[in-house]
Amino acid sequence: MKKTFLFLSIAALVMASCSSDDDSPKTEVPSVGDVLQPTVGGPNQPNQVFVDLSTGSSESVNRASWDLGFSSGSDFRVAINGSLKMAVKKLETTDITLPQTADTDVAVGGGTTLASNGYVDNPTGVLAGNGSGIGTAIAEVSATDSQNKVYLVNLGFAVSTVVPSVGSVSTDGDARGWKKVRILRNGNGYKIQYADLASQTFQEKTITKNADYNFTFFSLTSGNTVAVEPVKTKWDLNFTTFTNYLNMGGGEVTYGYSDFIVTNMKGGTKAYQVLNADGVTYENFTLANVVETNFTVSATDQRIIGSNWRSGGGPSSLPSIRTDRFYVIKDVAGNYYKIKFLAMTNDAGVRGFPTFEYKLLQ
Repeated sequence: MKKTFLFLSIAALVMASCSSDDDSPKTEVPSVGDVLQPTVGGPNQPNQVFVDLSTGSSESVNRASWDLGFSSGSDFRVAINGSLKMAVKKLETTDITLPQTADTDVAVGGGTTLASNGYVDNPTGVLAGNGSGIGTAIAEVSATDSQNKVYLVNLGFAVSTVVPSVGSVSTDGDARGWKKVRILRNGNGYKIQYADLASQTFQEKTITKNADYNFTFFSLTSGNTVAVEPVKTKWDLNFTTFTNYLNMGGGEVTYGYSDFIVTNMKGGTKAYQVLNADGVTYENFTLANVVETNFTVSATDQRIIGSNWRSGGGPSSLPSIRTDRFYVIKDVAGNYYKIKFLAMTNDAGVRGFPTFEYKLLQ
């Protein structure tokens, strides 16, 4: 009997040990690197592509699938879809049932709209600000309903289907029209009221914050929340079209960019640029070369890579990658990578087919 009891006790301990091993959290082993080709989708660039360097994986979403992003942070901020050149203007009323008319000045434009008009989100990705081009174009949603005004919303442009000449892009399709929206708080979430401009009635939906994501995204077309970004700890780079600020000599203006790359600043990804002229090349750059303080700017600006990785071309030249630079990325898990861009076109010279190489620094 004692031998039987001893055998059963040992067996139980072995089973418990196995169960404990199975239930223990798995440590993610980061990818040592790869060559990736994000599926931007060609010269119309229909997709936003989110890349996770630690797994070498990517997820893509049609950039016209969403209109507004509701921040999951402690603030109550709402972003607009700059990849479609959306723009908004605050009205002086809180009554969304009042008919409104379109205002063609409320637009990204082609370098003629001053950033200080505050029609678009600040391109750094910093949500906080008092307007006039600082922070989100939609003011922070107040806990006092009477302070939350109606906004005139230019929905920007659909994804183009025009096939451009080789080396060019065609990103802007037909104008998507206009809406009016009013956003309120709903506990720790949001309530959105929206309608066509002439309508005297409106639709209303509630939006719940999800701390696993940077934003909860909403489509004014479908009236539903939609999946866009992956979990905020599961992506580092976003390949997208983008509304940026540009200084043409007369102050900053709003301007649409293609072939743009933003880092997941809100999720904790950081980056900096290294020029070969600094005395180090991609090939011989090691973990020992990383300068931690160089990441500082990227904590408050998602555009470190931006359009800096490529040249846009001109009347006598096609767009091309810049081979005199590479980038250092630090992901939210503390992994360090170096990345360099190999191509922005396919073998036929058609734009919207980026290729890059990256390696884990260890």
